This record gives sequence, structure tokens and C-alpha cells, in this order.
Amino acid sequence: MKNTRRAAYLLRQFKSSFLTSCWFMLLMFPIAVLKIDTREAAIESRWIHLLWIAAGSFVLSWLWRFLLAKRDSGGGAEVKTSAFPLQSSLQKLTKKPTVKFLSMALLALLVFAFPLTVGLYQVSILTSAMMFVILGLGLNIVIGYGGLLHLGYAAFYAVGAYNYGLLYLNWGVPFWGALPLGALSGMIFGLLIGFPVLRLRGDYLAIATLAFGEIVRLLLENLAFTKGPEGIAQISRPGFFVQLSLQGATNYLYYIAVILVLITIFVMRRLEDSRIGRALEAMRDDEIAAQAMGIDLTKNKLITFALGAVWAGLVGVILAAKTTYINPGSFTLTESVMILVAVVLGGTGSIPGVILGAFLVTLIPEYFRALSDYRMLMFGVALVVMSIFRPQGIIPRKRKRYIVHEPSP
Repeated sequence: MKNTRRAAYLLRQFKSSFLTSCWFMLLMFPIAVLKIDTREAAIESRWIHLLWIAAGSFVLSWLWRFLLAKRDSGGGAEVKTSAFPLQSSLQKLTKKPTVKFLSMALLALLVFAFPLTVGLYQVSILTSAMMFVILGLGLNIVIGYGGLLHLGYAAFYAVGAYNYGLLYLNWGVPFWGALPLGALSGMIFGLLIGFPVLRLRGDYLAIATLAFGEIVRLLLENLAFTKGPEGIAQISRPGFFVQLSLQGATNYLYYIAVILVLITIFVMRRLEDSRIGRALEAMRDDEIAAQAMGIDLTKNKLITFALGAVWAGLVGVILAAKTTYINPGSFTLTESVMILVAVVLGGTGSIPGVILGAFLVTLIPEYFRALSDYRMLMFGVALVVMSIFRPQGIIPRKRKRYIVHEPSP
């Protein structure tokens, strides 16, 4: 009886996968099979492509159904605990003081020695990755803590970059003078977008923030003082008392990015345990219940947008100093989506998860240049798979639990 049910189940799976492959063959037939040669006025039939599509779609469909069945039959608690057994083992190991101290010392040594042992290109890539880490952690305040879906985050990034470019171009303000002003300008724009969308939620909030990001980009393209599509060139790199060479300035920016990442992580950790962080989490879980408990939603939403925009403004200044040239094409919707992907892929609300997601989003396209044309397709597939099989992200956030032990009689 058991073998009969298993055979019937396998037959159903085979039938479903076969129908899926037939559907894909029908959809891809005009694109993959027929090739029109306009010069010879002939049509070439590439049937081998259709066979590859049929085999690939059949195997992927079978694998997909197998994973879904395994997820549904495994149980929620078992899947969560057994999904990443290496993660729990590492967590137990790093709780030991000696191992924790040695690992932190080794990591600090590697971070410090990295620009001294590799070339300029590698240092530049890792600096970009750390900039993405700061952007991801800043957006994590808005999405992970506040629960507000923001699709125009690159606008604050652009504000910080143009802030430094314009200040240096017109008044010769150096990097260290523009860095706090970039954070301040990002905070001001965060409040400006926060006021009109206070009553919006969900999809409506996402559309409003998306429109804000596009408005900022179009203004940068059409305003005269921003130099339009030409952008701003010859922006000064940061100096260390003296003018540095290209290699020295790149290494200097790398260490600045490292320090800012550490400061950002420290602030995020303090924010989690603060009164504001608890209020943001309550607002994220249920706005009505949070308001009933006395939490001021207006103030906390404005704080969320302002805090998230501060880090984007800082990174914008670093971007302008790193590239010495900025234009509106660097702050499109794609940038906002990539930052959002880093947060969702790593784990919404999780600081280690966001850091890992930012590194994956930045480093994988750089080191796999041959697949750069398929980057967005790969990220889309990764997000679909993660949403179904691990919606909490690669490294989900652990909520603190307080266990009260009753005193023994």
C-alpha cells in the first residue's frame, strides 16, 4: 500500500514536471528555435536549443517540487533549527572568550593588512562593499526596525554626493568638512520625505518613496547648478595633512570606510536596545497596538526616515571622494533596489545578515564579470528562492527572550 501511494505520487510529480517543460518549450519556441537571417532572407531552425530547454525545465521543476514537499513535510521548528547546522555550531564556538578574542584580533589584523598586500583594484572593490554595508544598515533602520518599505533610498545617497561635489566646486570645502554636512543634508531630506507620507502604508508608501527617488534624480539632471547630465568632475580626494597619491588616497578611503562601518554597527546595536528601537519595532509589528500603548507614530516615523537617511548622506560623500566624479546616472532606481536586495537577502532586521547581504550583492557581480549581464536575473531568482524557503533571510535576526524561573520552594 505504501509503495502504491509512493508510485502514484511520483507519477503525479512526473506529469506536472512534464507539463511544465512542455509549457516552457511552447513559450520559448519563437525565441530559442527560430533565427531569421535578414541578409539571406532565410529562417534557421535550432532544435537543439529546444531540447536543452525541455530538459532543463523538467529537471528544475522536479527539483522545485521536491524542495517544496520537503519544506512542507519537515515542520517549521525543525526546518529552522536544521537549516544551517554550521551556524549554530559557530555560535556556540564563538561564545568562548578565548576564541572570540583571537578571532577578533585576527580579523582586525586582516582588515588592517589587506590594502598593504593587494592591488588598487581589490582595495577599491572592498571599499565599495563596505559602502554598501553602511547603506544596507541605514536602510535596515527604515525597513527592518520601522517596517516602512522604502524604494527611493538612492535619493539620500545622491544628496550626500552632490552636497560634497557642490561644496567643493563652489567654495572649496574639503572632505572632512563635507562629511558631517552630507549626513545633515541626508537627515533634512529624510524629514522632507517623511512628512508627506506619514499616513501611507505598504504599497502606497513604496510608490511614494519610489516617486521621491525619481524626482530627485530628474531634478539633478535638469537643474543648472548641478550641471545636469554632465555631472560634477574633479572632486578632491581626502588628504592626510598632505596630498596623497592615487594608491594612498584609495587606502585612506578604505580605512575611513572601515571606521564608519564599525561606528554604524555600534550605533545599530545601541539603537536595538534603546527606547527608540523598541518603539520602532512595536510600530513595525502593529501600528494600531503601538499607538494604543502611547507610542507617537508621527515622531517615530520621522525619526526612522531621518536616521536612515543620515548614513546614506555619509556614504554619498565617500562615493564622491572615491570616484571624483558624480552624475545622476549613478543614483537610479537600480541602486535603491540593490540596497533593498542586500537587506532582504541577508535578513531584515539582522545586522550580520545585512552585512553578509551587502557583501554578496557587491562582490559577486565584480568577481563574476562574465555573468554581469544576468545579474538582475540571478538576484531575482535568489529573492524568489529565499522568499519561499527562507523568508527570514540568510542570517535571521534573533529576538531577545526573557525567561523567568520560579523560585524553588
